[in-house]
Amino acid sequence: MLAASPVWATDVPSGHSVELYEVLVDAVESETWLRFRFIAPHIARGEGAVEYDVAASDMMHLCAALALPYSAEYALAGDVIVISLADRATEFGVADPEATQFFEAFRPVDNTCIWEGL
Repeated sequence: MLAASPVWATDVPSGHSVELYEVLVDAVESETWLRFRFIAPHIARGEGAVEYDVAASDMMHLCAALALPYSAEYALAGDVIVISLADRATEFGVADPEATQFFEAFRPVDNTCIWEGL
């Protein structure tokens, strides 16, 4: 497991700001998965919340604009990049029914992100 340091904040196509708070590297079967976990308060439940269809384009953007350069900078090699958005910090692998979370998986190919569809 790698902690994101320093914390990276960026704007996404929806016009909101997200903060990278954790990067995890783990094995899933025979593959290495890089998990980029972001706090995205704008996806919280309620009126005015960003829905999944809008957040999906944000996740594609985060893969290409942040995860790929981060991986290169820190010499991380992965078969799959998972981008997750949560309205609050959550512990990885622990259910939190109060949290809103969205996930997408991508294959890094020739410095681009190819959507995998979990």
